[in-house]
Amino acid sequence: MGISRLSALAASWVLAAACHHTDTGADVDASGGPGDVACEGLQCKVVDCASKGLSSTTLTGTVYAPNGTLPLYGVNVYVPASDPGPMPDGVMCGNCAASLPGGSITQVLTDENGRFTLTDVPATQNIPLVISVGKWRRQIVVPNVAACQDTQLAAIDTRLPKTKAEGDIPRIAITTGNYDALECLVRKLGIDDSEFTTDAGTGRVHLYNGNGVNQFKAGFPGGSGAFPAAATLWGTVGKLSKYDVTIFSCEGDQRPGDKPQSAMQAVSDYAGLGGRIFLSHWHNIWVGGDRGDPNHNLPGWRSIGTWNFGAQQDQENTIASIDQTVEKGMSFAKWLQNVGASTTFGQIPISGARYTLAGNDPLKSDRRVYLEPALSNNHVSVQDLQFTTPNDLPKEQRCGKVVFSDMHVSSGSQSRPSVPFPNDCSTADLTPQEKALAFILFDISSCVGVIQ
Repeated sequence: MGISRLSALAASWVLAAACHHTDTGADVDASGGPGDVACEGLQCKVVDCASKGLSSTTLTGTVYAPNGTLPLYGVNVYVPASDPGPMPDGVMCGNCAASLPGGSITQVLTDENGRFTLTDVPATQNIPLVISVGKWRRQIVVPNVAACQDTQLAAIDTRLPKTKAEGDIPRIAITTGNYDALECLVRKLGIDDSEFTTDAGTGRVHLYNGNGVNQFKAGFPGGSGAFPAAATLWGTVGKLSKYDVTIFSCEGDQRPGDKPQSAMQAVSDYAGLGGRIFLSHWHNIWVGGDRGDPNHNLPGWRSIGTWNFGAQQDQENTIASIDQTVEKGMSFAKWLQNVGASTTFGQIPISGARYTLAGNDPLKSDRRVYLEPALSNNHVSVQDLQFTTPNDLPKEQRCGKVVFSDMHVSSGSQSRPSVPFPNDCSTADLTPQEKALAFILFDISSCVGVIQ
């Protein structure tokens, strides 16, 4: 099936503005007889299949990451009632109470297989379809939808965009670290190399140097030259607020010298505005505070966890458990099994486990991945933690998300100053651990709160 970009058919929202619904799905004038139900635009093309003893008009498919192979859970798929409009730039509150841009005639979320079945779809030509999670958004037009039948969409049409020419990609900042390579994980998820630039470029993914890879290889499509220092990113809320998602790769230590109290406050303020933050291992300083200075911390965040910065750090391979009692926990466990990351339900093998987060306050945060003694040589540790912000407000008023991960990517990638990007990146298939982190990275873009 050939499917075009939504922008190629703006006229899709200029259909029969004041019409009435009939059993055949045909349009009649607004002066139709008694008992007709008023409708507008594409809503007039929704056919009452049940009254005919037929199945609903449906669209089905699977939503994938930009790489086209990893199915995604919890993605919105909907037929908009009107033009969704452009995606605004810069950080913004992402609470689930907000309606979908353009409204929806029919909508659904993808399941733990990445599958969706959209029911009561307008039966006509050129149906607009929006696939979105946070500021990830792809808009397509389905050429023809037959009444009271299922129309299956091809995988190539339902993956998230690789480039901004294909759709909307959140603006992402990644700081590199000598002990992690999160820039390589993001690349593995399928974002095109042309979208990796510095903040001076036009790409959607900007790289900053912590103490890992610090420059592009010669001839790289996205750009050239050295990356700006990570401290220039987290130094002010103004700089951070240019980004929807920020990802801080582990630097091997807390390195508090380039994270002064002013930067701590900037990161907290950014999250409160709606920023999404992913912190790897020794970036625990932002949540747990400086292990060498008890006054260098964010009190509202530090109380979220119980920290043990002096814990041994030598565990390389172990089995982690998925907390199925928290929001999306059961779906996370099902998804991991469906994508081949789990051979035992609710468990995944991980490498590079660390133990700086001994526990968390369940009233303030959700434990996603954790170690329990029977499976991890008697270790007790939270491997992935999520909380919403501002965390001193009621949940329904929060806007941002923070994820702390005490496990590394473990993908064979090595982020080193001596090796330019992307020569530092492994091209091996996603490991179970990388798949778990991929779930979390896309989920961090989703709205804050529970969609009713």
